[in-house]
Amino acid sequence: MKVDLVDVFGSGPLSGNPLAVVHHAAELDDATMLRLTQWIGFSETTLLLPPTDPAADYRVRIFYPAGELPFAGHPTLGTAHAWLAAGGKPKVAGRIVQECGIGLVEVRQDGDRLAFRAPPLIRSGPLDAEDRAAVVKMTGADESTVVAAVHASNGPGWKLLHLASAEAVLAAEPVARAPIGTDVALLGPCAPGGPAQFEIRAFFADPTGRLCEDPVTGSLNAAVAQYLFATGLADGRYVAAQGRRVGADGLVYCSQEADGSVWVAGRVETVSWQGTLLL
Repeated sequence: MKVDLVDVFGSGPLSGNPLAVVHHAAELDDATMLRLTQWIGFSETTLLLPPTDPAADYRVRIFYPAGELPFAGHPTLGTAHAWLAAGGKPKVAGRIVQECGIGLVEVRQDGDRLAFRAPPLIRSGPLDAEDRAAVVKMTGADESTVVAAVHASNGPGWKLLHLASAEAVLAAEPVARAPIGTDVALLGPCAPGGPAQFEIRAFFADPTGRLCEDPVTGSLNAAVAQYLFATGLADGRYVAAQGRRVGADGLVYCSQEADGSVWVAGRVETVSWQGTLLL
């Protein structure tokens, strides 16, 4: 087995969300996959396997420290990048088809970036009063700045607070602990003239219940893009910034095509390639 380390959604070297990609992982059992993920310590680790769907180019299992995810965005782009770098050849030129827990996900080249087609939302619509209050408390957002509170679930069960400004997003001080399985997020518009139009923050509970901030989150940005395009708050394309409170400087490029499909793109850079994994 070999492992790659890649940086996803960065605006420059070592500025995005790190990912470990394990090649030829079919011999690992579920418990070992999870232990390896926990030991590496990144927000996610992916494991490449032969596809079971004839339409797919490869199959991937996506683990985070508390278990397995049916889909995640930065692991999707990072895995596609690592698969291509290792000599993978898609069945259709320029179109990579990933098989994962939610089914098939399309990935394509977008200039010097990779982009994935956002999967459909599993759940949308407003949060009830109890969920809204809980998310406000966990994220430390100022209630007076909340514009909307919605479900944005597309695998991870994101609960999203739309705040009045990027400044309100960056000012939020989350609690230290939350129930395991928590996925909560903040969104706010940036002032005109900068590199991004929206600021994003994402928080998840680790296996011990510690609330952690994710540097840059593809699944969340896919869900946020669907919310923004559906409500008319964004039109055509925009850039989101994420990670500034945790030392990252991520940029996520979101667009909607004429057929209504939403695409989420970012830079992917190899940091370490094909190190041998002795398991």
